[in-house]
Amino acid sequence: MRIWGITGTNGKTTSTWVLGELLGGEAKCGHVTTVEVWTGKRRFYSGYTTPPLPVLKDIFAETAAAGLPHCTMEVSSHAIHQHRTGDTVFAGGAFTNLTEDHLDYHKTMEAYFEVKADFFRRLATATPGAPAAICVDGAYGQRLAAICRDLPLDLITCSTSGSADVAARDIEVSPDGNSFLLDATRLGVGCRVSCPLAGRYNVENVLVASALALGAGIPAAEIVATIPRLTPRWGRLERVASASRAAVFVDFAHTDDALANVLATVRGFTRGQVWAVFGAGGDRDRRKRPLMGAAAAAHADRLVVTSDNPRSEDPVAIIQEIAGGIPANAVVTYEPDRAAAIRFALANATAGDSVVICGKGHETTQEIAGVNYPFDDREQVRAFRI
Repeated sequence: MRIWGITGTNGKTTSTWVLGELLGGEAKCGHVTTVEVWTGKRRFYSGYTTPPLPVLKDIFAETAAAGLPHCTMEVSSHAIHQHRTGDTVFAGGAFTNLTEDHLDYHKTMEAYFEVKADFFRRLATATPGAPAAICVDGAYGQRLAAICRDLPLDLITCSTSGSADVAARDIEVSPDGNSFLLDATRLGVGCRVSCPLAGRYNVENVLVASALALGAGIPAAEIVATIPRLTPRWGRLERVASASRAAVFVDFAHTDDALANVLATVRGFTRGQVWAVFGAGGDRDRRKRPLMGAAAAAHADRLVVTSDNPRSEDPVAIIQEIAGGIPANAVVTYEPDRAAAIRFALANATAGDSVVICGKGHETTQEIAGVNYPFDDREQVRAFRI
């Protein structure tokens, strides 16, 4: 069984799942993601992005026993730093991007970057010649690509904004997905591809997965044929039916960069106003909170700032820190009760508007003062009545 690892700040879950689809789907590939684990025999939630090593070994053993030739997995920065993957030998790896997150743990962006780079250094040592798919759309991706060029790895670059081994050009975004020109010298193809996953950032995720699939030996024709069959899932810009007059989406965005990406995407196809309902998790990196407020204000017309998973913190105190980054002229409503915040946005948005409920995505609970209460943004949307 070949194990493929994907690391980065945003996009790991989607890229891991897309790679699994390109490798043959769940009939041939297990996966270990923030949302669920699939072993070929059962699916379950581990409670981690990357589980502890004893759990991980059990997952691999069960996946191999099911006869699956591949397993894709998210590799978090915590897992890399803590050597949580132990002696796991990866067949290849990929990098999505690096933006501010987890600095409560890593302290600086430089330390955070070096941890990500360590994954590829270890990959080169354990599996010389392994494919390394690197998105070079950001400065950290470019730095990482330069490091990988000096390692015994098969570097495959990808980009939505410049030249690369696997590139997307002439990108068209709509509520129903993307269309783009796949210009892939390493794939040996140049053709227009339709992808049902909305959002420009999902083009990056698909390119990263495609690049690593190429390195895994999947024929270009299979990759091109699979992309149009992908379907949105797991609360990643997932459109949810609602009685609201607006179009409603649920997304996992919980960093300033992710908020900017998803809201900019929705802005591109919204005739009316863009509403952002969001908060920030408690007991996590506090430095990103005002950055999230600024990012939302830059890309949405109406802000509804609420609770995410406050955990042990005071929800109002978290909201006040987010408010520190919101300009005085922004149109903003503060509502600590997440259910009430969602109802407010759905009730006040009008035809032509889009409401984007960010931060929790696939999650079905909300952690408040150490207690996990049932809470699913999608169910809140479906239950809304005017």
